[in-house]
Amino acid sequence: MISAFANTLKIPELRIRVLFTLLMLVVVRVGAAITCPGVNASVLQSWFHNEATQQSGGSVAALFNLFSGGALENCALFSLGVMPYISASIMLQLLTAVIPQLAKLAKEDGGRQKIMQYTRYATIALCLFQGYLLAKSFEIPKQNPFLHGIDQTIARLGVPLVSHPGIGFELLTVLTLTAGTMLLMWIGDQITDRGIGNGMSLIITVGIVARLPAALIQTWKTFVPTGGQASQLNPMVLVFMIAFLVLVIAAVICITQAQRKITIQYAKRVVGRKVMGGGAQYMPLKVNYAGVMPIIFAQALLIFPSTIVQMAFKYNPTAQQIAGMLADGWLHYTFYGVLIFFFSYFWVATQFQPQQIADDLKKYGGYIPGVRPGQPTADFLDFTMTRLTFAGALFLTIVALLPQMLSHQLGVPPMAAQFFGGSGILIVVGVMLDTMRQIETHLIQRHYDGFLRKGRLRGRFDRTPAGRGEVVQQGALVWLWVGVAILAVAGMSIFVASHFAK
Repeated sequence: MISAFANTLKIPELRIRVLFTLLMLVVVRVGAAITCPGVNASVLQSWFHNEATQQSGGSVAALFNLFSGGALENCALFSLGVMPYISASIMLQLLTAVIPQLAKLAKEDGGRQKIMQYTRYATIALCLFQGYLLAKSFEIPKQNPFLHGIDQTIARLGVPLVSHPGIGFELLTVLTLTAGTMLLMWIGDQITDRGIGNGMSLIITVGIVARLPAALIQTWKTFVPTGGQASQLNPMVLVFMIAFLVLVIAAVICITQAQRKITIQYAKRVVGRKVMGGGAQYMPLKVNYAGVMPIIFAQALLIFPSTIVQMAFKYNPTAQQIAGMLADGWLHYTFYGVLIFFFSYFWVATQFQPQQIADDLKKYGGYIPGVRPGQPTADFLDFTMTRLTFAGALFLTIVALLPQMLSHQLGVPPMAAQFFGGSGILIVVGVMLDTMRQIETHLIQRHYDGFLRKGRLRGRFDRTPAGRGEVVQQGALVWLWVGVAILAVAGMSIFVASHFAK
């Protein structure tokens, strides 16, 4: 494995791609530390440290701060992150599945580029809207339900969050945040074209990983308090957490890579003197087809009911109790699991088209052994995908609830508990595996040994000892890449942030 990393630096093209990617990620972290003009970043930082870290991490502010890599905490240029672009992409992708005109456009020559252009226009619109709402929340933080308790922080520090509120501040903040998001989009495209890995995914991953040092520091302070105070947690909990973290990573890798291979047989065709076809191929159906999208959708929808109830019924004790259960309670867990299951099936229903796959197989002379072509093939694929989606949705529900369970049952700090599950761990593992796969491809093309034995990543879980060892090796590689990202990016960004803070 170490020799594979050394081989990465021996190939000139691959070395340039890796160094370019790291340089762009450093620029992203620098932009996450530069404060927007007119905003006192110390107020928000104090509120996040004293208030937001005591929550379960499910608030809107905590969610945006996680995906922006702490940029929202610093009121930085990249406070919006790439979430407007991701939201616009999801919107256009769903609209393409339900609007016939967009579906027809996507199949035409140059249609994908046109849809990408629409996505960028929608991103600008979302940036303007979200930037204005963020500017207003900075101006009037006391009336913002998402910044609950920030007025006490302002009173304690004795300084306002915005020194000179008004239309000038709003316009400057909207333009600054919109330009920051568009710059992130450009950086992501440059990483995809000239670097290694998917640019947008790497930006989100680095933002999540950048929170890991702060989570480790908070965990250390919890287990080893200063001033002679007694430890809040049993040291055995720390040992359990480390072992449990390894198991969670191995499980996430297994489910992320797991797939059901459907055998496809093609009939032989005689073209002139050549015999075409006749071989067997495989159609991979992923167990976790929807990826991390159901968790993100469920989080986004579950945040607003409790917030609306709190705002509409401020003086009603029963309503406040219901809002508390929606935000953190058995009602929250129930709706959370139901929404994850719903969005898992919804995503598969909109993105996986068994009828179209069956028609294409019939058109090119392919069939599934034991299943008749046409409608029976579509029914078989739909039935198989439904069973796989149930297993994937069950896994996503368990992973999504793990951080909250650890935080409440074992007293683990919320910032540290989010690395044991939820959307963060799924994104980090998925992006790291994809990046490793691309580097693996470059190495094998130039006759170098890859990261793993046999030079490839397995697509299914192997129950043999060698297969289990490979899963553990993949988990070690994921966290080795996390360590490299922390050393190369987080350290540089902290150094630059300390200078800009002055």
